[in-house]
Amino acid sequence: MKMQLFGKTALVTGASSGIGRALAKALAKSGVVLAISARRKQALDTLADEIEKDGGKRPAVLTADLSKRGEAQLLGERATVALGRVDILVNNAGVGIGGAQHVIGDDDMARELFETNYWSALALTRALVPAMRQRRFGAVVNVASIGAFAPLPLAGHYCSSKAALSLASETLRMELRGAGVHVFNVQPGPVDTGMLAEMGAVPGAEAFLSRMPHGNVDVLAKKIVRGLERGQRALVYPGALAVARHLPTVAVRATALATRSIDVNETRMLRGGSQGDTLAIEAREAFERAAG
Repeated sequence: MKMQLFGKTALVTGASSGIGRALAKALAKSGVVLAISARRKQALDTLADEIEKDGGKRPAVLTADLSKRGEAQLLGERATVALGRVDILVNNAGVGIGGAQHVIGDDDMARELFETNYWSALALTRALVPAMRQRRFGAVVNVASIGAFAPLPLAGHYCSSKAALSLASETLRMELRGAGVHVFNVQPGPVDTGMLAEMGAVPGAEAFLSRMPHGNVDVLAKKIVRGLERGQRALVYPGALAVARHLPTVAVRATALATRSIDVNETRMLRGGSQGDTLAIEAREAFERAAG
């Protein structure tokens, strides 16, 4: 389903940095009126200033901690009030943790990751898609990961959550057949963001990541916008990694061989995100300083 974006409205989660930030700016340049959400209000205010300075309508700034159950539902309601309606839902909020699954298990950190990466997306879908169905117009963009079919050791929780989101996207498209609501499953590989810098802090991961093709966050944002306009169903970026989507068994075996530099006997746990562990925060901040 092709979509004319000018004059439409969108809620973008995880908009304070990385893919969400770049996508919010790209959507605004296409004439989309935005509500932007994340935990860091100062970062959201800065983004709103930039969008307004570039000639876009100033976005509604809606802080929310999507690791807390119930926050997503409230965010959907607040976005609807702020925008009048939500035509496009971008489920981009995500957090990573580093550590072996037999060490982390199902502790609070792991449950907060799934709440952010998976359950919040489903909660926002429930909050906003019924109205899209009534209008017979709308779109859901779920930002998953290539980790959904090429998992990495010490990133099992993150990859599992993104695999769940990716499958939910494909199922949602089937369930919305004929409803006028488009579902776009975005599966990025390594893209130069603060989250990727955090992943590089996992012992041995940097050597593996350095051998993979890296994408640019602004290029990815433009591809997502273009994909929305064209009614594209799925996007893997960088494109050189698209074969992994079509040959997942081969991708798993290749990744297992390529990640032998990662110390799987590591017993430390690394919480990512803006409220993560010191090592992760330092890696993110170093990336953001270098990026200007």
